Parts: sequence; C-alpha cells; structure tokens
Amino acid sequence: MNFRKLSPEVFVADSTIVAVGDSDIDFLKECARKNPRKRARICAHINNDDSLHEMIIAITSNSYIQPHKHNGKSESFHVIDGYLDVLIFDECGEITNLIELGNIGSGKCSFYRLSESLYHTIIIRSETVVFHEVTNGPFSSVDTQKAPFAPDEENLDDILIYKSKLMEKIANFKR
Repeated sequence: MNFRKLSPEVFVADSTIVAVGDSDIDFLKECARKNPRKRARICAHINNDDSLHEMIIAITSNSYIQPHKHNGKSESFHVIDGYLDVLIFDECGEITNLIELGNIGSGKCSFYRLSESLYHTIIIRSETVVFHEVTNGPFSSVDTQKAPFAPDEENLDDILIYKSKLMEKIANFKR
C-alpha cells in the first residue's frame, strides 16, 4: 500500500481503496519503536475533515497517552495484534472501568466502543499493540479535553510517578 508521510508517526493512505496487510503492520510497528512518542498510525481517511476517521495504530508499551475525553465523539478499537487495557476514569481520576483487550484468539475481548465523553486512556500490555480505531470526524484538537489529574505528555518525570501510581490503582481495581 502507498502512504503519504505527514510526520514520523502519521501516514495517510493515498487511495480511496485502502487495504492494510502484514508488511504494513510490520512497518507501523517499526515506526512506533523509532518514534519519540513510541506510536505510529496509518490514516485510512483522506483528511481531518472526513466524517469518519479510521486508523491502524501501533503503540509500544513504553508510550504514555494522557487520559483525555472527546466532546461529541464516539470511538471504538478492534485489536489486531497484542494486548491493551482501556481505563475509564471519573472526573477526579479514579478508575471506574477497566476493559482488557487482546487480538482474536487471546481469550480477551477484542473490541471496545466508548459512546460517552468520559476520561480514558490505554495501557499497553504487550511489547507493541496494533489496533483499528474508528471515530467520527471532523478532527479538531479542541474536541479533546486533557485530564487535569494526569501529567501532560512532555513532563517525563511526572509521567513516571503517575504511571507507577496508576499501576497500583489498576491492581487495586482488579481485586
């Protein structure tokens, strides 16, 4: 498949017919490993104004995604390869739900959908996870609200502390 490179972690399909295969997944995983934010995506939609956004996303286990919520959006994930946990939070940062996802055959759920504006993030449980994300467009960064209870993605020291505390919360939530 041919893709246009928008950044080191974002590629856009150059065709109205998009097919993604094993070599594309391998390419995406390698890009995720090399990127500072440890993630990469192939956008199947042509541009940010499209009404439907579909992405194949690869994220490594040492990536951090600040908890956030989307105003007026739904999102769904279908795991292709690997494992991740989806964490849902209340307004204070307490975990209210945890969904364990894995590829088909893993014994875990492979699909998740969130149709409400709730704070959420993902924790990667395999070296790399690859999933298909679908959300409604158009994309505008003002539709994403970052959680005030979690550090932003540039604050590395605070991220380490937050992730450590979050792992404790996850362990307690699973009990």
